[in-house]
Amino acid sequence: MSRTPDPALLGLSQGWCALSALHGRIEAHIERALQAAHGLSVREFSVLDVLSRQHSGEGGHLRMNEVAEAVVLSQSATTRLVNRLEDRGLLTRYLCLTDRRGIYTDVTEAGLALLEQARPTNDTALREALDEASKREDLAPLVTAVESLVPAS
Repeated sequence: MSRTPDPALLGLSQGWCALSALHGRIEAHIERALQAAHGLSVREFSVLDVLSRQHSGEGGHLRMNEVAEAVVLSQSATTRLVNRLEDRGLLTRYLCLTDRRGIYTDVTEAGLALLEQARPTNDTALREALDEASKREDLAPLVTAVESLVPAS
C-alpha cells in the first residue's frame, strides 16, 4: 500500500537537500582555496577565527566543549583538531585559574598572523562560491537568503 507523501514534508525535504548542497559546494570551494594558499582546512580556519574573537574578562574565553559547539564538531574531533593546531604553533592551551578542571584554548601570534593572511582567501572563496551557486535555479533562493543576513552598513 503506497501512501501519498505529505506535500509540506516533501517541500521541507527538498529544501533541506538544496541547503545541504549549497553548504557542501561552499565548503568544498573554500577548502580548496584555503588548502592551496595557506595549508589550512575550513575547520582549522573556523577554530582560529572563533578563538581569535576571545577577550579578557567574564565569558571571554572558550573551553574545549564551547569550541566544539562553535565549530560544530564532536568533542573528540575538536580535541584532535586543536592538537594539530597546537603542534603547528598556532594555538596554545592553559588551565582556567578559577576552575583547574577547565582548559582554555587561545590563538598564538603565529595563529593570528596566519588567520589574517587567510581571511581574504576565505572571503573571496565564499563570494565566488555564492556567485556560482546563484546561477543555479535550485540554489539561487538560498543564496539570496544568506546574503540577506548581512547587516546593512
